[in-house]
Amino acid sequence: MKLNSARQAWHDCYYQPWDSVMSHVLEMAQLEASVQKTEKQRGTGHAMHQALAGRVQQAISTLPRHVASFGHWLYSPLADLDDKEAAEAAVTVMAYHRNGRMTAKKAERAKYVAAGVLHRYRRMHQGGQSSMADPLISPEAFRAWLDGEYGLRLSSEQWGREWGGYVQHCFDVCNDLDRQALAPVAGAIFEMKEAA
Repeated sequence: MKLNSARQAWHDCYYQPWDSVMSHVLEMAQLEASVQKTEKQRGTGHAMHQALAGRVQQAISTLPRHVASFGHWLYSPLADLDDKEAAEAAVTVMAYHRNGRMTAKKAERAKYVAAGVLHRYRRMHQGGQSSMADPLISPEAFRAWLDGEYGLRLSSEQWGREWGGYVQHCFDVCNDLDRQALAPVAGAIFEMKEAA
């Protein structure tokens, strides 16, 4: 396990090189746990990986549930639908509070807009180095994606006035949650590098 960045460490601490990914997923679904088999990975390198992974996982376990779910949805290879839904809910609620009051109709639409922004943010940060371009940077592309994904049709008229501020609040919330999620992991990496 390389300790190059907190994002990469988050991913790598949950990654296990299995013989078959599908057989491992099936095992996880049936047993709701991972079973260590002694015929696999008995080398020193694996032991070192497990020790480092345990330290990073311990740092992640200190996070509040919504922040951990956000981090898992962005970086964990084991992220699931619960992580996605918790991350979307956190972005929606936090952006709503930053935006101020809105009508019930707009609030209903806002949860889909927040989910769309989280999708964009996740795509921009895949690979751990935050170097990907925004896949839906234009309002037209974003509106088309919302329509295709959720059947939500938003008017192009007054887009900036109607949704521009809320979209920016969602991105700000994603940045804040990302920073909160990665802080203890970065701290753990720093401590491990200092001890080495």
